[in-house]
Amino acid sequence: MGMIIDGKAVAREIQAQVKEEIDGLKRRWGLVPGLGVVLVGDDPGSHLYVKNKEKACKEVGIRSDEHILPASVSEKELLSLIHNLNRKKEIHGILVQLPLPAHIRAERVLEAVSPQKDIDGFHPVNQGLLLLGGEGFKPCTPMGIMKLLDFVGCDPKGKNATVVGRSNIVGKPVALMLLARHATVTVCHSRTAQLRDEVGRADILVAAIGKAGLIRGDWIKPGAVVIDVGVNRLPSGKLSGDVEFEGAKERASRITPVPGGVGPMTICMLLFNTLRAAKESLQREG
Repeated sequence: MGMIIDGKAVAREIQAQVKEEIDGLKRRWGLVPGLGVVLVGDDPGSHLYVKNKEKACKEVGIRSDEHILPASVSEKELLSLIHNLNRKKEIHGILVQLPLPAHIRAERVLEAVSPQKDIDGFHPVNQGLLLLGGEGFKPCTPMGIMKLLDFVGCDPKGKNATVVGRSNIVGKPVALMLLARHATVTVCHSRTAQLRDEVGRADILVAAIGKAGLIRGDWIKPGAVVIDVGVNRLPSGKLSGDVEFEGAKERASRITPVPGGVGPMTICMLLFNTLRAAKESLQREG
């Protein structure tokens, strides 16, 4: 039976390190890292997520500056807010909560965020740096996945890694991060013809396609490390990952649960990136 990877415990450990560094910044430089959070509309999931981020910021000493806007806000007004946050020296990171209302072009809003404050790693400059192996900000969920692999001592070098899902938020960036760590990477998606066969070859499986139980437990290669990013609500109200957990844990060497696996790491990496942005602003100021 596979070991359950406790994302909450790993996140607590990293957040303690972040808090220690922030305390040091405050003592030595009087610098308080600031995060500008932009939330548009009344999506309950987004509001809960932002509330959890605010709580985590408070715990480590990051100042969270929230801007909650009605769904009717115009794209022009939203872009104006982003530009103002770009100019504020006390704001080191900017987070635009997705999804945005249909009348607002998300790509234009994300491109408006300064790459130096893009702690979500979604700006084309940071996405390009990821592709080229540069040092830009990386998306938080893929960063969290890589931290979990490190925590359990799974070195991707030379291993077959299969990523199920090709989103710009998780699938594509985590594939690039695994490739940078010398894994042999296969990216699958909803139109992959022989998904079972591809999954069965994986030493490392990252499931991020958003379909409850799509990946059956008996597909998993014995001894594989399984990272389940999916968060799907079942008719019963319970949450389910993309992997059939009970079957998979019998074959995997290590596996993340849903909830309590990758989710806590996403917020943790947001804090990590905000701290990094604050330190880099200090370096730029000399």
